[in-house]
Amino acid sequence: MTFYRFFHIRLFIQPVGKPAELYLCPQIYFNMRILTLAIGLLALGFTASAQSPAPAAKGVIYGAGTSADGAIPATELSAKMTGSTYAGKITGKVVEVCQEKGCWMKLEKENGETLMVKFKDYGFFMPKDIQGKEVILDGEAIVKEVSVKQQKHYAKDAGKSSEEIEKIKAPKKEVQFVAKGVLVL
Repeated sequence: MTFYRFFHIRLFIQPVGKPAELYLCPQIYFNMRILTLAIGLLALGFTASAQSPAPAAKGVIYGAGTSADGAIPATELSAKMTGSTYAGKITGKVVEVCQEKGCWMKLEKENGETLMVKFKDYGFFMPKDIQGKEVILDGEAIVKEVSVKQQKHYAKDAGKSSEEIEKIKAPKKEVQFVAKGVLVL
């Protein structure tokens, strides 16, 4: 069947004195339903084939990969930043991870503070069992203002109670790290 025959349109002319109108052949509706069903099944197949990340174990690499060479502790990140950015490797202990998909994690910093880590272009995720593990991240740190809405979203993903979520009332500036590669130590 040719492309033309699959999507053909016929033009029917109304009787004299009435304007010409374009009518779609009844078969095009049937063909469009088949095409829509095929696209839906294809999308479902891609979604079903998405795999969860490998369990966190020593030596497992996520994303573009990295090594331990030249990594600084996350506690020293603020001192190493030039202006509001830092590009390089950091190391630290994971204290929290997104419980929905593993789309972010937090590293331990000084004074009980945490460093938010996201993943470049939403390209990979962390396993939920990575909490408590030491990791090396390769990427870039930036200072960013986080809206109240985004803070509440992160709190919900982390499994915080509704009382804790409702206490979030103001935006805050924080250092965030965008990782292109993660290595579990």
